[in-house]
Amino acid sequence: MLCRHETDARLRVHITDAEKQRWEVPYNLLPRETPPSLKQTLGRSRKDVYTLKASDQYAGKELVFTYTADPFSFSVKENQTVRFFSIPPPRNQTLTTAINLNADLYGSHPVYMDLRNVEGEAYTHAVLLLNSNGMDVFYRGNSLTYKVIGGVFDLYFFSGPSPLDVVDQYTSFIGRPAAMPYWAFGFHQCRWGYHNLSVVEDVVENYKKAKIPLDVIWNDDDHMDGHKDFTLNPVNYPRPQLLAFLDKIHAQGMKYIVIIDPGIGVNKSYGVYQRAIANDVFIKYEGKPYLAQVWPGAVNFPDFLNPKTVEWWGDEIRHFHELVPVDGLWIDMNEASNFCTGLCTIPEGRICPNGTGPGWECCLDCKNITKTRWDDPPYKINASGIQAPVGYKTIATSAYHYNGVLEYDAHSIYGFSQAIATHKALQGLEGKRPFILSRSTYVGSGHYAAHWTGDNKGTWEDLRYSISTMLNFGIFGVPMVGSDICGFYPAPTEELCNRWIEVGAFYPFSRDHANFYSPRQELYQWESVAESARNALGMRYKLLPYLYTLNYEAHTTGAPIARPLFFTFTNETDLYGLSTQFLLGRGLMVSPVLESNKTEVEAVFPPGSWYDMFDMTKVIVSKESHHVVLDAPLHVINVHLYQNTIIPMQQGGMISKEARATPFTLVVAFPLGATGGEAKGNLFLDEDELPEMKLGNGYSTYVDFYATVKKGKVKIWSDVEEGKFALGKGWKIEKVTVLGLQGSGSAFEIEVDGNIIQDTSAVEINTTEHIHIEELEESGDKMKNVMVEVKGLELPVGKKFSMSWKMGIQA
Repeated sequence: MLCRHETDARLRVHITDAEKQRWEVPYNLLPRETPPSLKQTLGRSRKDVYTLKASDQYAGKELVFTYTADPFSFSVKENQTVRFFSIPPPRNQTLTTAINLNADLYGSHPVYMDLRNVEGEAYTHAVLLLNSNGMDVFYRGNSLTYKVIGGVFDLYFFSGPSPLDVVDQYTSFIGRPAAMPYWAFGFHQCRWGYHNLSVVEDVVENYKKAKIPLDVIWNDDDHMDGHKDFTLNPVNYPRPQLLAFLDKIHAQGMKYIVIIDPGIGVNKSYGVYQRAIANDVFIKYEGKPYLAQVWPGAVNFPDFLNPKTVEWWGDEIRHFHELVPVDGLWIDMNEASNFCTGLCTIPEGRICPNGTGPGWECCLDCKNITKTRWDDPPYKINASGIQAPVGYKTIATSAYHYNGVLEYDAHSIYGFSQAIATHKALQGLEGKRPFILSRSTYVGSGHYAAHWTGDNKGTWEDLRYSISTMLNFGIFGVPMVGSDICGFYPAPTEELCNRWIEVGAFYPFSRDHANFYSPRQELYQWESVAESARNALGMRYKLLPYLYTLNYEAHTTGAPIARPLFFTFTNETDLYGLSTQFLLGRGLMVSPVLESNKTEVEAVFPPGSWYDMFDMTKVIVSKESHHVVLDAPLHVINVHLYQNTIIPMQQGGMISKEARATPFTLVVAFPLGATGGEAKGNLFLDEDELPEMKLGNGYSTYVDFYATVKKGKVKIWSDVEEGKFALGKGWKIEKVTVLGLQGSGSAFEIEVDGNIIQDTSAVEINTTEHIHIEELEESGDKMKNVMVEVKGLELPVGKKFSMSWKMGIQA
């Protein structure tokens, strides 16, 4: 056992075999410090690393590690409080549960966040078990049991103490979330079953006719020739017509993304396969490429742990991009998924697949592999929710990768390694910021890719699950996440699709996607859904500068875009288990309808003032967390802005490129009726397709916004870094909306770069009284509370400004 305080806030406990090397997650995939060898640490030759042989205590700045050799146990303390305590499992006692509704699916993130409130003060920490082997993890409310069938115990403790501190510490270790291009925050439309290019063209046209925003059109494997990666169907997607279509949508600012699966069709006339064989890039079994079946039929799987495979994969992506200038790649089926199980051969005398049926039935000749302990380990993890063999419907676990690495060890990192290879390839194409969507993820995947939650069902239950799943992935360091809006299968009801687009419009990654065998469900297919889409997506497109700034925050600090309410309100214990509402950033709360036949929703409102984003005159004020029943007719989604917040908005549009060119509005929210208050917010702007998302390159601008109300005077100002880029784009702030004030405005004054603007004749100031959704205690001498709108401004985003006015109330 080795122990090291790697930073003030991070402790590593590494437990392995002292005599021989064991499998670990490759250090080149997830960069971290290699533990020193036993010889290096004998006698504590390094002050910060300990080889533990007896009971002892090792203190860092935040975390204290205590170890007992016999019986084996250790604990981690913070502020004299035990955060983690290991005990050996009791003998003669089963640790499995009687009924387990959960099953493994697409990825593995063996990390948990612990938030607890001790005497009114909240503390958060997280623990990562960095291990890619099969495992069962049992949670019993006050304990966790890990049952791992390989590798090492490599535990990382992150001290917090706030949830945002934890994700900052966690992503500083696993890799900061990938920077996303601006257009990725627009709306995306996909379907498995766009049989030819004319259908895709019709979809784009129908979105325009319905006046529903759309940024990205996707193809599932319909564009491929015989389901083979990096090919085009010459009949249904002829290249000249496809290129003409792409020229047209690219000129408008729209983007095009296609799917690729890892399975490479076994076909001697297929150039991708020929080059793969020539470069020896496939996972092997008994010296031959391991044979599986996916959509093309018989396939072999590339081994992304092999440097030669990464190079070959990059070449194939480059060749394909020359064929079709796609704007991103969707890597699917990369768990890896296999329609067969075991050791298979291509059947003689029959076509496989035969072109009928659903396409996912195994048609190879296969036999089970059980002759090694890798294929049939003594402990059966709950694979597929049925304790299936570990190689069930995937790559046989005794198959091997580069340098003899077993699939048994590397299974969970397959999609992760593919995402890294794909990111490298895309970044090398045109020097643009890559966009990758991956189904399978592992610890660190968010550094390279976005994620959608896979084949979710078109049910109310799956709509509810989509929120908790999205919030989990934010904690996992994958903030660009969302579920298939309206469900992948089966066909959703019209009402469900209405409610789903109202939620999905506020997922960080917002995409409608449907199954080949389901009816069409584009948002314009029902007029009622189209109306809900125009309403919810209309607000999303106004909020794009805010969402993109959250993208920058995620990229630099790891902060999730979509967050549980407890991220902001850490002391409100009633919010700890809430997963039916969520925040975007610090203070924009979404409270959706998640049940059928409902025209209202009961939402929790933490203490403070909350303003309705669709009608900012409406406000809810609470002194403590309480439930409020909100009106929610079919086309209404409740979104509220919290006090002390400033958010930048634009005027929206049918595409992000169009929306991004419109003037800005700043919305400033003070506590309702406060005679003293502060608010702040920020804005990040850049040339969004450059590989790096950072300041200092001449192609970005960062603005902090501040506001105060004090002694009846309202003041709003900005502080600008690297203003040249924004000035070059000509962005202007046209309107400022201030919420929660008392009285009426007068004595207006504006400064830009320290110079007073003498002529303010074009500036118009309007006040509107706030409407209390929840009745407040009113005193007779209390003045009315108002929203103040200042219009007709021409404030350059790239220059510092200051504006102030009196509200006509007594000091």
